[in-house]
Amino acid sequence: MLFNSFDFGVFLIVVYVLYWTIGRERRTFQNVLLVTSSYFFYGLWDWRFLLLIVASSLIDFYAGKAIEKTASKGAKKGWLWFSIFWNLGILFVFKYFNFFIDNMASLFSTEIPEQGYHFIKVIIPVGLSFYTFQTMSYTIDVYRGRSKATNNLLEFLCFVSFFPQLVAGPIERARELLGQFEKKRNFNLQNTKDGLRQILWGLFKKIVVADNVALVVNTYYEAPQDHGSLTLLYATTLFFFQLYCDFSGYSDIAIGTAKLFGFKLSKNFNIPYLAKTVSEYWRRWHITLTKWFTDYVYGPIIKNTNRSYYMKSIALFITMMLIGLWHGANWTFVFFGLIQAVFIIVERIEIKLGKKTYSLTKGLNRVPFVVNFLYTSAIIIGSSVFFRARDIDQAFLIYKRVFSFIPSPEFSLVIGFKICVVFLLMILEIFTRFKNHPLYQLENYMSRPLRWAVYYIFIFIIFRYAGPKEQFIYFQF
Repeated sequence: MLFNSFDFGVFLIVVYVLYWTIGRERRTFQNVLLVTSSYFFYGLWDWRFLLLIVASSLIDFYAGKAIEKTASKGAKKGWLWFSIFWNLGILFVFKYFNFFIDNMASLFSTEIPEQGYHFIKVIIPVGLSFYTFQTMSYTIDVYRGRSKATNNLLEFLCFVSFFPQLVAGPIERARELLGQFEKKRNFNLQNTKDGLRQILWGLFKKIVVADNVALVVNTYYEAPQDHGSLTLLYATTLFFFQLYCDFSGYSDIAIGTAKLFGFKLSKNFNIPYLAKTVSEYWRRWHITLTKWFTDYVYGPIIKNTNRSYYMKSIALFITMMLIGLWHGANWTFVFFGLIQAVFIIVERIEIKLGKKTYSLTKGLNRVPFVVNFLYTSAIIIGSSVFFRARDIDQAFLIYKRVFSFIPSPEFSLVIGFKICVVFLLMILEIFTRFKNHPLYQLENYMSRPLRWAVYYIFIFIIFRYAGPKEQFIYFQF
């Protein structure tokens, strides 16, 4: 059930009405409704994978309780590693097994019989990378003493399966989301209105911008060998904005939907295309994922080393490689992550001349914004070729054609309306993003008739200029 489908609209209305009909005084029944609705929502993708999410939930729930109750440090570690091995194990089996087998076969020039591992070749469960990281962070935080283990299984099931953010985040921590299921939620008309506005803005970004831009990107990435430098560069630039509008659009819909039920989800994007450096870009893009890897990968490595620049660089290299691999079992994602790591490491180099210390980061913070924009955009958009390419060979083919300055006679035919829509969206977000989204609190700026006119215009544009329905890109991760 896609967020940009009629089915989801009906589902959301039914759950919303039932939820507030039950009322705040019967919080347990509200939670029962939420977990039931979430399992129904997830089961429509493939009901068999419900067993997997339930198993993950039960294992981490009881692991968290065991970690908190046992007095033995060794036993605590045992339960923690049991949780980590389970979560990473199912990730490996469903997402990386074939990648590992294929690469081992290539490395040793061995032919693996297809029937030998055919049973593994199933679709990746939707949201697997998201909910495993969410439940794994729970047991790690309980072990570290940063969170209390919950004794309420129902509330924990809600925390893991909450349908607005189940399949593509934001990746929430127990100390931020689990506690919200433990409290009464009051109906708030302002939250409902703002939630609906944010859903509308997210649908606009996904349906009008991302899905239409995808037409150009898919066309030229399908056969890059037939197109020139400017065309491929244009398609790659559009892909970055397709990816942004697709994923941030999903996040807006998820956050807006959660508001309808009285929940607050974490902010996942903060105008990343305005970042001055690559380091800052990753603090603005998919914020909850970056924080997850910082807290549970980069941080522990640094904690157990001498914290020199050399060791920090190694830790950063490993972290960014894993962030790349998190996105998919393909060498293109590994290369994508490593490119980010190289530039972040370079940005952090500090040179002492006399009493002054110089670094690229400090230098970029002092130059005009246009220099920052061109520097960061060139790296992020340039490296996104690996993110979009089918494989390594296609990625290098695209780079080769771009830097060979091959003429693009069709370029004048493809540039036009779509890039204008992208720039309009950028301008709207730049001037209003500090208030969550461009439609936030319109009643403070417009009269009621004018405000509703704006809503109807957006709804008309969504229906009139909807692109071919595309699945959300991050669903595959």
